[in-house]
Amino acid sequence: MKCRHCSAEVSLPLIDLGAAPPSNAYLRPEQLQAGEVHLPLRVLVCTRCWLAQTADHARADALFTPDYAYFSSYSSSWVRHAAAYVERMRASLGLGAASHVVEVACNDGYLLRHVRDRGIPCLGIEPTAGTAAAARSLGIEVREAFFGRALATELAAEGRSADLMVANNVLAHVPDINDFIAGFAILLKPDGVATFEFPHLRRLVEGCQFDTVYHEHFSYLSLLAVATMFTANGLEVIAVEELPTHGGSLRVHAQRGGGPRPVADSVARCLQAERDAGMARESWYLGLQPA
Repeated sequence: MKCRHCSAEVSLPLIDLGAAPPSNAYLRPEQLQAGEVHLPLRVLVCTRCWLAQTADHARADALFTPDYAYFSSYSSSWVRHAAAYVERMRASLGLGAASHVVEVACNDGYLLRHVRDRGIPCLGIEPTAGTAAAARSLGIEVREAFFGRALATELAAEGRSADLMVANNVLAHVPDINDFIAGFAILLKPDGVATFEFPHLRRLVEGCQFDTVYHEHFSYLSLLAVATMFTANGLEVIAVEELPTHGGSLRVHAQRGGGPRPVADSVARCLQAERDAGMARESWYLGLQPA
């Protein structure tokens, strides 16, 4: 198997959970007596770039179907989390009526509704039809598509470049992670900022959170891996926050490579904490799989 970021041979095992049905592939009553699809669920780690990634995975369009069942607004605590984030970013970036915010994987509008309420122009990108329709019902413009270089180039040509791009719990969900990241470097304004939230691989392993391993997660992310991938695809990490959400997450702030903002001390601290924990050594990844 080749690493989906750096194309190195990948063989270091993190965990093998046998075979499982795709997540969110719920059966209708008339399907209960039929055979159910099971796919291998194994995660391997690249020892060149430290990206943990699924093997034998399903295609994204087979997982994120028109009847995708997860609607972010069902969680009131997550909606509050999004509202607090929007207010903070509005204040720190000075966002207003002349700004433009783009959320990739906007789901049902759980976050962009707070952007809209503050009079800030915004655009959602969402490939699943049901959640996109829910966002549109709130008056939010949504482009129904998967995000990457091609869509970013198209939107930039339309004058839709972003002061702020948001990607919450989606970086782990994309199979072509290089294409996805590169799209942010294309669509951001020269002084724009992008933030990415994702479950932290360190917390997954240290907490034995094996139940967060499932087919929708193509990648399991450390800052070591993310910083490497960002640099290779035109982005620069400028700040990192540790969050309690989803069992322990990181919020990574980034700009275009060589952008105007200084790099905060939080980046070096988080990278060093991962190295001190052992995440740049093969042996660290061998402790999750039961004997």
